[in-house]
Amino acid sequence: MPENRAKALDYHEFPAPGKISIQPTKPFTSASELSLAYTPGVAEPVRAIAKNEHDAYRYTNKGNLVAVITDGSAVLGLGNVGPIAGKPVMEGKAVLFKRFANIDVFDIEIKAPSTEAFIETVVNIAPTFGAINLEDIAAPHCFIVEQSLRERLEIPVFHDDQHGTAVIVCAGLLNSLEIQGKRLEDVRIVILGAGAAGIATTRLLIALGSKRENIILVDRKGVIHTRRSDLNIYKQAYAVDSPLETLDEAMLDADILVGVSGPNLVTADMIKTMADRAIVFALSNPIPEIMPDVARAVRDDIIIATGRSDFPNQVNNSLCFPFLFRGVLDAKAHKITEKILIAATHALADLAKQPVPDEVLKAYRVEALSFGPEYIIPTQFDPRLIQTVPERVAEAARS
Repeated sequence: MPENRAKALDYHEFPAPGKISIQPTKPFTSASELSLAYTPGVAEPVRAIAKNEHDAYRYTNKGNLVAVITDGSAVLGLGNVGPIAGKPVMEGKAVLFKRFANIDVFDIEIKAPSTEAFIETVVNIAPTFGAINLEDIAAPHCFIVEQSLRERLEIPVFHDDQHGTAVIVCAGLLNSLEIQGKRLEDVRIVILGAGAAGIATTRLLIALGSKRENIILVDRKGVIHTRRSDLNIYKQAYAVDSPLETLDEAMLDADILVGVSGPNLVTADMIKTMADRAIVFALSNPIPEIMPDVARAVRDDIIIATGRSDFPNQVNNSLCFPFLFRGVLDAKAHKITEKILIAATHALADLAKQPVPDEVLKAYRVEALSFGPEYIIPTQFDPRLIQTVPERVAEAARS
C-alpha cells in the first residue's frame, strides 16, 4: 500500500473510526443535573416549544446545527460512489464547520430511489436544523433539489458545489481583475465545465456586473450555443448566440478562463491565444485543467489559481461556507439570497487587501504575503475570516 494512502486510511481509522463525535454542552455529573437534562426537567422546554416553535432556537441546538447532506452522486473527482462512500467527505465538512466557525453538524447520507424521494426525506428531517448544506449531488439533479428545498423550507438551503464555489471564485476574480487592470463588465470569460459550479459561477458573475453575452460556457461537447439541441434547461439559460464551437475557439482573446471540469483539458497553446494579462483559474482537483508551471512557461503576464494547497492562490470552498453559515445562523435567516452571496464575495475579496497577520505567515511558513498576483484571496487559517465574513453576511441577511 502506498505510504500516503496508508497514512490517510490510518488517520480515519485510529484512535477511533471517523472524524467527528457528539459532546454534551451542559454539566451532567449529578442526579439533579440528570433531572434537568432529562425527565422531569426536559418537559419545560418541550412545553415552551409546543407553544412557540421559534423557542427551539432558545432551548435546543437548532440555531447552531447544520445538516450536511449528500446522495453520493458526485463525490470529489470520484463520481457516483454512493451515499455511504461519501460519508468521509461529509464528516470532513463537519470538521471544517466546527474548526472554523464553531458550528455543529450532523452528516446525513441519503439513499433514495428518486430525486423526489430525496427531496421529501430532507423536508421531513429539516425541523431539526438551523440550515441545510447540500453536498456532492450531481447536476442537473442538484438544481432541482436545491430549488425545491428553497421553496419548501423556512431555513437556509445552500449547495456548496454551486454557491460556495461561485463565491470564492468570484472573490478571486474580482481581485485578479483589479491587479490586472481590467473591469468585470468589459472582459470576455470562458467557463470550462457547465455543471453545478460552472452555472452557479456564471449566475453570480452576472449579478456582480458581468455581461451575459461576454460569458461562454463549455461542456464536454463544446461551446454551449443556441444552435445545440442537446441542452438541459439549466444550460439553455446561458446558451450564447455565437459561431464558436470548440474550447480552442472560445479561448482566443479571452481575458478569463475558469476551469471547473477535469484534468489536463487546457493546453499551453490555448493559454498563448488568450488576451494580454489573462486570468486562469484551473480548479480541477487534484490535477488541474493545466498545471501552473505549464501555463507560466508560455505566458509570464497571467494570474493563475488552482484548487491545490501546494500552489499559490488556492481556491477552496472552506474559505466560504463555514463563515457564510455562521452569518446566516447568527441572523436567523430563512433563505440564502443573492444579496448574501454578493456580500460574502466582497467580504472575502476585501480581506485579501488587508495586511496579513503574523500568525497566518507562521501557519503557512512564509515570511511575507501581500495582495498581488500570488495572493488574491485569504488563506483558510486567517483568523480574520470569522471576524469579518459572518458580520457582512448577517448584515445582508437582515437587510
